[in-house]
Amino acid sequence: MANKNEKEILIKVEGKEWQEKLDKAYEKASKKAKIDGFRPGKAPKEIFLKKYGKQSLYYDAADMCVNSAYDKMIEENQNVEIVAQPELYLNSIDENGVEFKFVLTLKPTVKLGKYKGLNVKKDEVKVTKKEINETIENMKKRFAENVEKDGKVENGDIAIIDFEGFKDGVAFEGGKSENYSLTIGSNTFIPGFEEQLIGMNKGEEKEINVTFPEDYHSAELKGQPATFKVKINEIKTIKIPEINEEFFEDLGLEGVNTIEELEKQVKENLTIQKEQTAENKYLDDLLETASKNVEVDIPHIMIHEEIDRMIKQYEENLKMQGLTLKQFYQFTNSDEQALKDQMHEEAEKRVLYRLMLEEIAKEEKIEITDEQAEEEAQKLAEKYKMDKAEFLKLFGGLEMVKYDLMMRGAMETLKK
Repeated sequence: MANKNEKEILIKVEGKEWQEKLDKAYEKASKKAKIDGFRPGKAPKEIFLKKYGKQSLYYDAADMCVNSAYDKMIEENQNVEIVAQPELYLNSIDENGVEFKFVLTLKPTVKLGKYKGLNVKKDEVKVTKKEINETIENMKKRFAENVEKDGKVENGDIAIIDFEGFKDGVAFEGGKSENYSLTIGSNTFIPGFEEQLIGMNKGEEKEINVTFPEDYHSAELKGQPATFKVKINEIKTIKIPEINEEFFEDLGLEGVNTIEELEKQVKENLTIQKEQTAENKYLDDLLETASKNVEVDIPHIMIHEEIDRMIKQYEENLKMQGLTLKQFYQFTNSDEQALKDQMHEEAEKRVLYRLMLEEIAKEEKIEITDEQAEEEAQKLAEKYKMDKAEFLKLFGGLEMVKYDLMMRGAMETLKK
């Protein structure tokens, strides 16, 4: 029994078309059939059928009917708006024909509540002197140099060390290195190791006692005490550059040669970033507020398909970082189902927002002409320095541009 967001369609293939598909299925099967006294494909049809039965041809013949049945189903339901890939089932099959059942997921009824005058305010954007100074300090750190220093190891210094680890007086595998560069305070070593280097001098040797954490990857070492013999080969400190002519040359910002010009440039950049962040939050707040007034029963398959799209996009993002989904699952000790569960809430929200905006566009009679879409496609192609035809191919065609413009129009309605 189909639910209210589903429609079941029965399509039967019978008569001449079914007999033709049975004949083709026989031609295909007979070429592989092994029948005593005959070479493959040479046995008479009645002998083949006597050995294997007509039923052996049914499922191959049914496979050959799927495309035409699908086309017929689409043709008969042109006015039905479906929102997911139809599900296909084999309803019945015999010598007289095959009947397929298509289950269509229909676009659910969306009942809009209040979506205008939502009293959602956009955050005010303000850039402080402190933020400007912090940004400039971070810019200076990008050009910082590691220089050798005299004196003792201090927090924040880089110690170049030789070390070897021992458990119960015996060196353990993977516990030895030479000229290892360790930033003190980075907490990349076993807890307590870095702190015990503070105060040591270049050339000094020392034994350090530590305890491996309980969640350490090596079963032999987790939770166990150990001793490291350490030698300081070199001590380096991070030298932050002064703001001078050389710094501005390294920075390479056109028209920025003084601290005043740099502060102005930084303020402009921070303002743009904050404006974009505020705009994105404003749109999210509008969507969330409006969606609370919407009544809709979202079919589960729409959410599942959205999750699949999100996972594909996530996979593409991982590829850009040189990782695969399989590696991600290994690193995070998770699996595909865990990722799907994690994405479920966001996917449901995306589908809800999409359905709501489509209904708002319908309510507001927002229609996009081909001319408007062509003009927008040209603008976007120029923005991304692409040929218009190439852009449309990647974007999904002119209809996708029209849809995008329609959704933006619906968002503008929310802003009013």
